[in-house]
Amino acid sequence: MDVIRAKRDGGRLDEPRIRWAVDAYVRGVLSEEQMAALAMAIWFRGMDREETSAWTEAMIDSGTRLDFTGLRRGGRRLPTVDKHSTGGVGDKTTLPLAPLVAAHGVAVPQLSGRGLGHTGGTLDKLEAIPGWTAELTHDQLLAQLQDVGAVVCAAGGDLAPADRRLYALRDVTATVDSIPLIASSIMSKKIAEGAGGLVLDVKVGSGAFMKDRGSAEQLARTMVGLGHDAGLPTSSVLTDMSAPLGRAVGNACEVQESLEVLAGGGPADLVELVLELARRMLALAGVDDDPADALADGRAMDSWRRMIAAQGGDPDAELPRARHEQEVVAAEGGTVQGIEALGIGTASWSLGAGRERSQDPVQAGAGVFLHVERGQQVRAGQRLATLMTDTPEAFERAEQLVLGAISVGPDRPQASSRADVVLGVVEFEDL
Repeated sequence: MDVIRAKRDGGRLDEPRIRWAVDAYVRGVLSEEQMAALAMAIWFRGMDREETSAWTEAMIDSGTRLDFTGLRRGGRRLPTVDKHSTGGVGDKTTLPLAPLVAAHGVAVPQLSGRGLGHTGGTLDKLEAIPGWTAELTHDQLLAQLQDVGAVVCAAGGDLAPADRRLYALRDVTATVDSIPLIASSIMSKKIAEGAGGLVLDVKVGSGAFMKDRGSAEQLARTMVGLGHDAGLPTSSVLTDMSAPLGRAVGNACEVQESLEVLAGGGPADLVELVLELARRMLALAGVDDDPADALADGRAMDSWRRMIAAQGGDPDAELPRARHEQEVVAAEGGTVQGIEALGIGTASWSLGAGRERSQDPVQAGAGVFLHVERGQQVRAGQRLATLMTDTPEAFERAEQLVLGAISVGPDRPQASSRADVVLGVVEFEDL
């Protein structure tokens, strides 16, 4: 009661009280109702940097920390670096990024999650590959990092377990959108993962959790500060999520688009972001290479094939296709004024590519493929997008969502195509 009352009345919580509250919640001494009241008090009153750092450390200490300092290759210590995205529509960057960075002699332990709502999950995408598994033991994780250099797998239940309980509580008490709680939730898991560096991709726009740039910058600054306080070199990139990233939004179709990037092609915005993140990850690992070279000469693709095969997947297998497809066409001619990310993401989710509850299944072949981009001229009847699903009764709603998301008008937008996806950077020196 004293802790709840102190934060409710606008006071600071010192580290001992924060550690007591988190530990008591995990042990069941603090009830769900009491933690809900504390979370709401934090939502209203906020937490300063020291409070947020203490809260993050308390959640880390509720579980175990991974340690990759023993990784060696060729007689030298293998540097490790991780990436985290706050989530968006068509955000498939992890798929080409992890093997690309690993191709430069850096280990990438990418512990990822599954999608919920309109944002896709990395594991859902990779599980579209026949045979691939997200479930690895700790020994398998270490062995694959040692041999291949890249791992994308499910996080174990012993990493920051306090966060898992708290997030479920925040989800049903309207306290998710608190920057201190968002930042500590993300960073507690990332710090516990044990990598030597971290690059954050903070999305901004309609398809992102942070809708405006000011909030996104505040979140980025908070997370970079938490990384510094924990001794984890961290940098953050603000990226545009007002429109989908790339043209494919779904699971198998996003894997296919990732393969295009690894083969040296792919949509310009996706390639731009993958290379930006790769350069920053390599810099944190102390590697002065141009990642574009590894895309051009095939090393990134070789790394991908080894990563997929190491987790039971067949890199040569045909990817699943939906049983039904339907085209969405323009009602009138003109210029594509914009493609709104949230509408496209919701359409893909409604077709079966996403889930409403964590236990729901997803369709590997479902999704939306865009045939146009901002600034492109179209004629009446021209194909705008392809809808894919195993449940054709979903087409009607998805088509309306896509038509509502793709705006066509008589005027050309000021830019002939989508603006640069990278909006800004937040480093510790900027705090």
